[in-house]
Amino acid sequence: MRRKPNFELLARSGYAARGVVFLLVAGLAMVSGVSGGKADTKSAVSTLLEQPFGRVWVGFIGLGLLGFVAWRLAQSLADSDGHGTDRKAIVIRIAMFGSAITYIGLAGYALGHAIGATGGSDGSGEKGLAQWVMSQPFGPYIAIAIGIGFIVGGVVTSAKGLTQRFKKYLRLPEAKGVVTMVCIYGLVARGVVFAITGVLFAYAGLSVDPDQAGSISEALSWLRQLPFGSILYMVVAVGLAAFGIYNLVEARYRIVRGPVVGDVKRVLPV
Repeated sequence: MRRKPNFELLARSGYAARGVVFLLVAGLAMVSGVSGGKADTKSAVSTLLEQPFGRVWVGFIGLGLLGFVAWRLAQSLADSDGHGTDRKAIVIRIAMFGSAITYIGLAGYALGHAIGATGGSDGSGEKGLAQWVMSQPFGPYIAIAIGIGFIVGGVVTSAKGLTQRFKKYLRLPEAKGVVTMVCIYGLVARGVVFAITGVLFAYAGLSVDPDQAGSISEALSWLRQLPFGSILYMVVAVGLAAFGIYNLVEARYRIVRGPVVGDVKRVLPV
């Protein structure tokens, strides 16, 4: 059955929107490395909002991120990438479902600000999630589990870059060595930030303090406190720009299979 062109447009616009957001995050990180400030996805959206025609651009990003959410749901629930149903595949698909939930929040934040409804929280998504989790029964234990999930996700993301497994899902033209290196760099940097965020989230659970959970900004600040921290900070900040470029590459070259009835039947228990 042919894939639906409209669904492919949703997926590609989603990758493009995420790429723009991470390029803005990287720019904020480099600037904040000198002048201070926050470098996370919501700050990136807020910064774009201040530019000429800012609401229009933020609205397009919000709509694009909704397309990305649709694609993540197809990957996780309908197994559009064909991962299967073994243990490793289930872990990957759960991570994709978690990504869909995360980007629903960012898309709503962007669209709300695009139409002038700014009543949502301006705090980082990770801290908001931590506060909600901590208020639930067994909240600290759940926070620790989420932190471990972030750490595993970081390792998997970095490994996806180092092993060049991402090329399996791209139709890259030949002689694109520079593009491949940028993609590897971006995925490794994103994986490092994921893992540090997981450590901070797990620590928030251990200390029963949701304020200890961190966003991209806090993860970068943590890096800065290490030996040669300023160098590590800039290496990862530039890496986040590379991750943004990787998403733009996916917007152009990603193999997109829309969910079809066969996919759904294959992943549902008989």
